[in-house]
Amino acid sequence: MNIRRRKFILSTGLSLLPAAILPRTALTQQTWPARPVRIVVGYAPGGVNDLLARLIGPFLSERLGQPFPVENRPGAASNIATETVARAAPDGYTLLLVGSANAINTTLYDKLSFDFAKDIAPVASLCSVPIALLVNPAVSARTLPELIAYAKANPGKLSMASPGNGSPQHLAGELFKMMAGIDMVHIPYRGGGPAMTDLLSGQVQVSFGSVASSMQYIRGGQLRALGVTTNARLDVLPNVPAIAEVLPGYFAIGWYGLGAPAGTPGEVVTRLNEASNAAIADPRIKERLIELGATPLPGSPADFGKLIADETERWAKVVKFSGAKPN
Repeated sequence: MNIRRRKFILSTGLSLLPAAILPRTALTQQTWPARPVRIVVGYAPGGVNDLLARLIGPFLSERLGQPFPVENRPGAASNIATETVARAAPDGYTLLLVGSANAINTTLYDKLSFDFAKDIAPVASLCSVPIALLVNPAVSARTLPELIAYAKANPGKLSMASPGNGSPQHLAGELFKMMAGIDMVHIPYRGGGPAMTDLLSGQVQVSFGSVASSMQYIRGGQLRALGVTTNARLDVLPNVPAIAEVLPGYFAIGWYGLGAPAGTPGEVVTRLNEASNAAIADPRIKERLIELGATPLPGSPADFGKLIADETERWAKVVKFSGAKPN
């Protein structure tokens, strides 16, 4: 065999070697994503979770070169969707739109078919969403201290609506009751829409609702916002105090991010995290988040993991104190 032919065979053989011997990391970086990546949402279309998934999906598609379709799997306060992702192959092709409910459900439900902390890997935090303490205008209280004073003088006479037992809005209300030392009767609904309808009509007097869904009613005078659940006042509601101004230490927000089945390759998680951070920094998406009353929440997978752990611990105390049970 002449030298030129030997060199050709060797070079051809070496060019084929990477597919066989390159580390899994390098292979994944080269090939992922090779097909669509689904984002599983635990709620029906139209809610904040669904809107966020459909907002972020096209940007991820544009950046990573494959479609990111949204798959709605509503039911059991997002537990059906979470189980779907927890049982999916950890190959980077199935993601979960994670929310506050996931941290709450860890304590709220006595038995789950998955362990959220172990079965879902944090990928990227997306945004936080503030909650407002809302009252029907027929309520005489015009400030937080007045509401607390009225509730103390009339225990059990105020009804507090929520989208359901164990929802972030419900537990924000339970935390308020706990810290203020008051009694309001919790009325759980099957979703934020019915709760808002009855609050507007005066069937219930108080509710904790997302700023995004209630802003039009606050501005229109149909509802009165007495406080917001963030540490400081919001730019969109500068005249509404933070509840923490009256009850120091009070804090309760909704938050959202992306998770993946545990065991998903680290390099895939890193690429998804980088793409997600780029998405929420993009002016188009940032503007839409602000319209929804949301604040972008960039960070690493480790940062998101810490947020989930801290929130799980925080809400466990409230769930146990309030005795909240699933619907």
